[in-house]
Amino acid sequence: MRQTLLVLVFLLASLTAIPARAADTLDIYFIDVEGGQATLLVTPSGESLLVDTGWPDAKGRDADRIVAAAKAAGVKQIDYLVITHYHLDHVGGVPQLAERMPIRRFVDHGVSVETDPESKKLFADYSRVRIMGRHILARPGEEILLKGLDVDILTAAGHVITAPLPGAGEKNPLCDSTKPREVDHSENAQSVGVLVRFGKFRFIDLGDLTWNKELELFCPANKVGTVDVYLSSHHGLAQSGSPAMVDALHPRVAIMNNGARKGGEPEAWQTIHNSPGLEDLWQLHYAVEGGPQNNVSEQFIANPEEQCQGYAIKLSANPDGSFTVTNTRNAFSKTYPAK
Repeated sequence: MRQTLLVLVFLLASLTAIPARAADTLDIYFIDVEGGQATLLVTPSGESLLVDTGWPDAKGRDADRIVAAAKAAGVKQIDYLVITHYHLDHVGGVPQLAERMPIRRFVDHGVSVETDPESKKLFADYSRVRIMGRHILARPGEEILLKGLDVDILTAAGHVITAPLPGAGEKNPLCDSTKPREVDHSENAQSVGVLVRFGKFRFIDLGDLTWNKELELFCPANKVGTVDVYLSSHHGLAQSGSPAMVDALHPRVAIMNNGARKGGEPEAWQTIHNSPGLEDLWQLHYAVEGGPQNNVSEQFIANPEEQCQGYAIKLSANPDGSFTVTNTRNAFSKTYPAK
């Protein structure tokens, strides 16, 4: 218990060492869950949306890191928990998080498509927690309702939106050179993907959506449009993040939620790094496999050491489209003006 409290105190200190959140900003915390996903969004009104919960752990490591971020943001409950898909590094931490703070609504794609014993147990453990709140089935084309924030569901259960979003729909010239790959029948292809709009600011999180499903969303026409910030699909694994998608999104900034030895693969890293118009790539971890030529400079990496303290990356967005990204390890910040 004492060790858990010390971890929480340390993480809170690292998160609160950076400028406090303004009442009129959308704050996004990219929490380090060692190559899984846990992304916490907090609206100006104080509502919270958490995408995934990281891994299960005997001591609740990832749940404690989420709680620390929530406390730093002044959040006492999770209003919406979006589970992108039922893999251990995304849904495994749900029971431990639920022991630490209330979760009011659960958004997911329905039943798991993976039926091996481990997958069945993982889904059953999640389902036992889900019944304690309200369950919302994610459907492409629908929205998650938060005050002052538009959250469009783009993908779920292997389906994608059928009509382009307003302002999107242009033919994608990279589709001809980006070929489909082997069909993915796993939970990854079932991922719930969302576009978050806060005034002029746009952020996309597609979970672990894989190559062919990306092409359905962005080919032959780009149904989404462009974004300001792109959370790297599938932690920066080469199974996802096709050039046809990344270049079509034309992000100003990308955040890679990789671990030291998971994600951040050179092929996917280079696709993002070389995307036209990209101003910066930030990483939760230094990717050991990539070496110096496939990692950004240290100031943009939250955790340069493999054995780390779990530092987060924080983003604060304004409705005019400007935003600031901060590395909680070293308090390095960069502001991106409205365009």
